[in-house]
Amino acid sequence: MRRQDTSGRAHDLVLYGATGFAGALTAEYLARHAPKDCRWALAGRSTAKLERLRDRLAEIDPACADLPLLRADSGDPDSLRALAADTRVLATTVGPYLTYGEPLVAACAAAGTDYVDLTGEPEFVDRMYLRHHATARTSGARLVHACGFDSVPHDLGVLFTVGLLPEGVPLRIDGFVRTNATFSGGTLASVLTVASRPVAMARAARERQRAERLQKRTDGRTVRAPLGPPLRSGETRAWGVPLPTIDPQIIARSATALDRYGPDFRYRHYAGVRWLPVAVGGALGAGAVCALAQVPPARRWLSGRLEPGDGPSPERRAKSWFTVRFVATGGGERLVTEVSGGDPGYDETAKMLAESALSLAFDDLPETAGQVTTAVAMGEALTARLQKAGITFRVVRG
Repeated sequence: MRRQDTSGRAHDLVLYGATGFAGALTAEYLARHAPKDCRWALAGRSTAKLERLRDRLAEIDPACADLPLLRADSGDPDSLRALAADTRVLATTVGPYLTYGEPLVAACAAAGTDYVDLTGEPEFVDRMYLRHHATARTSGARLVHACGFDSVPHDLGVLFTVGLLPEGVPLRIDGFVRTNATFSGGTLASVLTVASRPVAMARAARERQRAERLQKRTDGRTVRAPLGPPLRSGETRAWGVPLPTIDPQIIARSATALDRYGPDFRYRHYAGVRWLPVAVGGALGAGAVCALAQVPPARRWLSGRLEPGDGPSPERRAKSWFTVRFVATGGGERLVTEVSGGDPGYDETAKMLAESALSLAFDDLPETAGQVTTAVAMGEALTARLQKAGITFRVVRG
């Protein structure tokens, strides 16, 4: 692996999809928090929309009036290659990623450009590993998916927890997620895309497993992230409903890459629900959405409930919160930790994406390349950034 020299590029960071709902929130966060010497730019399909966004950002920081505006379109691979070639780090909020994401991943992998996104789509992540990991390893690009609520609090929360447990022993961690947040049209579109493709998703996962098996380490370490049974957790005072999101897969990849997770590591992921009837109703509702997503007319009807670009109001987001509690055992010790913050889907996700990009651009990080997780690529440096930005990592009981 030899990282390409990107120091002479015009930009430290480019935000692609800046005029969308999540993109605009990320741009506003950068306007408030990017270092003064950060050379960043806005990119998207519509120059007129980018100009209107830049005007809003200039009200936050007058220096943003001079932000470069770069026109690029997911349907025009040449424009994406030009975008990637002129920046050190590229952050994208343009989803569903299965539909729009690959040309930008390919461009960054080829150009040696670090890449971050907000995907929670397992099939997309697996396909990008199969098609572009090797190229990125050669160019030195770090391809870091799932840099929002999927999966930063979970991935870094487990990393934080593991760091407090004994070394060199089997570790068992259960994560319990709670939130009162709502979601946007873009998130709904991504959820329906994932739910409508179970066969393709399983096929991509098998293909990745076969590819990784050829490179499998021989040190005898075991890493598992099974779908656990429903359970009642005394430590969280909640019912745990198995949560089949991308988060356990991301955590397992971090554990595979980092010896600190011990010789035998297991993680299980749950939605934490206070009342059993709510847990049962939520599981039935999720099953119904998955079933309807298989039928094109029903999927179109569901997607029409929220249009891409629509999202919760600032007032609603101000009332939103999340907590992820981790119940961990290892070496005879039992530990409960927690990661918590405000609105997970948008305000905190914008913060996570922006800080992930800034960490890649400016922090002293381990030498990594290819498709890597936040725990592997940025680890404690990103945790420290998020703590400074108001996301809490704490020990509840230990």
